[in-house]
Amino acid sequence: MKTIVHVLRHGEVYNPEKVLYGRLPGYRLSELGVQMAKAAAQAVAEKDITYVVASPLERAQQTAAPIAEQFGLPIAVDERLIESANFFEGKRVGVGDGALRDPRNWWVLRDPLTPSWGEPYTAIAARMFAALMAAREAAEGHEAVCVSHQLPIWTLRRYVEKKRLWHDPRRRECNLASYTSFHFEDTKIVGISYGEPAAHLVAMSPTARQAKGA
Repeated sequence: MKTIVHVLRHGEVYNPEKVLYGRLPGYRLSELGVQMAKAAAQAVAEKDITYVVASPLERAQQTAAPIAEQFGLPIAVDERLIESANFFEGKRVGVGDGALRDPRNWWVLRDPLTPSWGEPYTAIAARMFAALMAAREAAEGHEAVCVSHQLPIWTLRRYVEKKRLWHDPRRRECNLASYTSFHFEDTKIVGISYGEPAAHLVAMSPTARQAKGA
């Protein structure tokens, strides 16, 4: 039996302070991010979507909303899809400024493999894989959409592809409002595909051009 679980990264977030917002409440989609969510919904309009689930954070819920609406489905919430925990949450961490220049924070950066500054990659992979399999079961024989965040999605993909989990963030293939889709035969993953239905909108985003968001 074939099932597809589309794991969608949320759209652009309104973040004028340019902080690492992580799991902080109150960070919602920008106007451009709302358009990205609509583009993501249009991209699956002809799919056999029977289950929509999202991280509890506002930006993920907002991104899921147009998909759920067009299929007449509720938005389930799965805490396992939440953004990864990070020591620098609420701080500016841009290159050349912010918390990374403060020597008091350097100890937190000692181990990029775990990583020392946040939730272990192994923990992220475990919870995301569990959420993926739960969505597969909920949509068995059909298709599901899970809305999550960049690092959790990329970690899940690397875990499924049996690659080392630590990586260069600049090389992540997980743009705003992109789909990383896992194709199942029964309970076995037989393929992964990737698409960027909002690429034309991402190209308009100063945030996306300057740095990779959460």
